[in-house]
Amino acid sequence: MSVPLPQATPDLLLDARTRARGLSCVHCGLCLPACPTYTTTHHEADSPRGRIQLMLGLSDGSIRLTEKVSHHLDLCLDCRACETACPSGVVYHELIEETRTRLDARRKPTPTDRLLRWFFFNVMTRPTRLKLALLPARLLQELRLYPFVRRSGLLRLLPEQLQKMERLLPARGPIWPETMPEHPGRDAVDGMLCELGAGVFTTAERPIRVGFFGGCVGSVLFGDVNRKAAELLTACGADVFCPRGQQCCGAIHHHNADHHSAVQLARQNIDAFLPVNGPHADRIVTTIAGCGAMLREYDLLLRDDPAYRDRAREFVSRVRDISELLLELDLPAMRHPIDQTVTYHDACHLAHAQRVTEAPRKLLARIPGLKLAALAESDLCCGAAGTYNLTQPEMATTLGERKLRNIDETGATTCVTGNVGCAMHLAGEAAASGRALTIVHPVELLHRAVFGTDATR
Repeated sequence: MSVPLPQATPDLLLDARTRARGLSCVHCGLCLPACPTYTTTHHEADSPRGRIQLMLGLSDGSIRLTEKVSHHLDLCLDCRACETACPSGVVYHELIEETRTRLDARRKPTPTDRLLRWFFFNVMTRPTRLKLALLPARLLQELRLYPFVRRSGLLRLLPEQLQKMERLLPARGPIWPETMPEHPGRDAVDGMLCELGAGVFTTAERPIRVGFFGGCVGSVLFGDVNRKAAELLTACGADVFCPRGQQCCGAIHHHNADHHSAVQLARQNIDAFLPVNGPHADRIVTTIAGCGAMLREYDLLLRDDPAYRDRAREFVSRVRDISELLLELDLPAMRHPIDQTVTYHDACHLAHAQRVTEAPRKLLARIPGLKLAALAESDLCCGAAGTYNLTQPEMATTLGERKLRNIDETGATTCVTGNVGCAMHLAGEAAASGRALTIVHPVELLHRAVFGTDATR
């Protein structure tokens, strides 16, 4: 039995507001069955309740930071399923995110950790650099040589985290993805509006202005989804624009202990979508659950910034997931049936962080011919969790396999999900296990049902 250190200097000094989040936990245990890591390891320290005690202990000096304590905290996916389950309303993610930021300076990263961190901050969040980094692989795919590289066994010489990174690359895609135009959707859709019978959604006697947030990885690897989303919004009568000043949402920085950069990016995005001198976006929309969750945290991120905190609250009030906004605007008639059975996986940052679960299902239910098979544990994390699948590949693979087994039980060979991270992780794990599984975004099915053909090509 450990004895608290008398008057010990704490290893962690939490903000008083954040520490209060932990003190509101009543240790009821209702979070335990919702936690992916606890239900995998059955270790109390791998549960939200256990981690809260670790963090509070570090904060009051009764617990010292050891490798074991650090491991239990690192293993958290920050999926926020515990928040959905918690009857006391504990805002757990504030605790784990601030803890990681404050403890980061005490860590001794390995060379692989340093490489991953550099890649996260300097390549993954910079679309042009990411395109350049992917160019060799895309060329090999275009020449149909990439399968030979995989079969050669050379990739197995890489560290596990880098092998996992390679598996995340979609099997096909453009060699050099096009940048989203400033006013996407207009050229492709204008000629079809009369045929579709689309109305015009207005606010204050003008078309609603929708600011489109493309995302870093999303704009490079899933640009087609973004373009289709813009076309659907345009078909609803919205005036869609993609401000050139937008930056990375800051999620990768925030979840990897670079708080300062996350704050700077939040300010730049607020300036881009809600300029001091210029028209504001009535809605700010994204197709990426992880980005949407971060955008909705700007009020927390900038709560102590007198120049931005009010603008941050206004920004957050306008953020919508694409499924929410399409439901609000009301899509044109879906005249093209899709006779297919699919299943739906709830991305954590959509279901738990943004509390959006019904909108995607309601939209999918409108598609004629489409059958939606219920997925067991649909809102349990698949293991993607932003960059978690690269930093904790073993647990990520375990959770990915658990999700895939549940998908197998539905009999569906197509899984629908609203987050690029989930899509990449599940597709990579399915391919590695030899499963013939297609992962699609809800937007792809809705676009097909409305337009029948791909209006972007």
